[in-house]
Amino acid sequence: MLKETIFWNNSLADWLISLLIIIGGFLLGRFIFFISSKILSKITAKTPSRLDDIIVENFKSPFILAIITISVWVALRRLHFSDSIDTALGKIYTILIILNVTWAVAKFVKTLLQEYLLPYSQREDTKLDSNMLLILNRVLTYSIWFIGIVITLHNIGVEIGTLIAGLGIGGAAIALAAQDSLKNLFGGITLYIDRPFKIGDRIKIGEIDGYVKDIGLRSLRIRTLDGRAITIPNYQVVDSTLENVSSEPSRRIQIRLGLTYDTTPEKMELAMSILQNLPQQIKDITKDVDVSFIEYGDFALQILFIYKIRKDRDIFKTQSIVNLEILRQFNANGLEFAFPTQTIYPKAVTN
Repeated sequence: MLKETIFWNNSLADWLISLLIIIGGFLLGRFIFFISSKILSKITAKTPSRLDDIIVENFKSPFILAIITISVWVALRRLHFSDSIDTALGKIYTILIILNVTWAVAKFVKTLLQEYLLPYSQREDTKLDSNMLLILNRVLTYSIWFIGIVITLHNIGVEIGTLIAGLGIGGAAIALAAQDSLKNLFGGITLYIDRPFKIGDRIKIGEIDGYVKDIGLRSLRIRTLDGRAITIPNYQVVDSTLENVSSEPSRRIQIRLGLTYDTTPEKMELAMSILQNLPQQIKDITKDVDVSFIEYGDFALQILFIYKIRKDRDIFKTQSIVNLEILRQFNANGLEFAFPTQTIYPKAVTN
């Protein structure tokens, strides 16, 4: 009876057989997934090479998807449809298979970069850093998908030459509309080549001061000191004056201290000695300090004190520690800070 009942040009028996083929494909895919997860992964984990682990992990899902796609294709091909439907199904099958292969290759290349180049980029003796690896990963991913899409279009009957020629007709308009995108792309390549900073660095671009969170082919994302996220087009970054704060070996701090005019030479030498010895008491500043009695000011005897805060130390906290220690020792030794004063001599009035 199933063979006698016709539905959409096929008997119910044929439809049932095709459904069983699809279900079998899904079950086979699940079985292979179980085998690769529970057995193959344990076997490859025992080998000294990581390459077999990468192959199993990255091609597992695409391979299972290919099995399911093939089972659906076999199930539908045995049924009788119109020529237009058969042609459409053939094109859909071709698209799914090629895009599945493209997905597998893109995953495999990305994992290879992470497994082999990422550890290499973290070494201090290499010119390859994480920024270059990130951009290289994106370029390769976009290239693989572009090639996959071109192959897909070619295999479903689209004339690539004709398509390119058609795009050429409006090429000028497209180029005009995409000029900012191209500028950003070339800006990203420039940042990739010059490497003025890396992710995590604190940089200053004009009035913007913050930490680099992401370097893309189109834009740069920064988290400001206030916690705000800012996106800057790459071409603006390249065209601007950029200061990499994180690259400084130390932060140079300069302060002027004014002592009262009744300070004796011995007291002045004591004040300068206190400043010279501060690095021995405060470990967050370097031993490279400069102390000079520079001038007789309008209201005070001026001392110039220059010191450097060590890299990766808290700038504001260290300045507070230094200033408090100066105030504490100057007060303990009777060294008085001057403040603006003015002496007025009254003129005698004569009758």
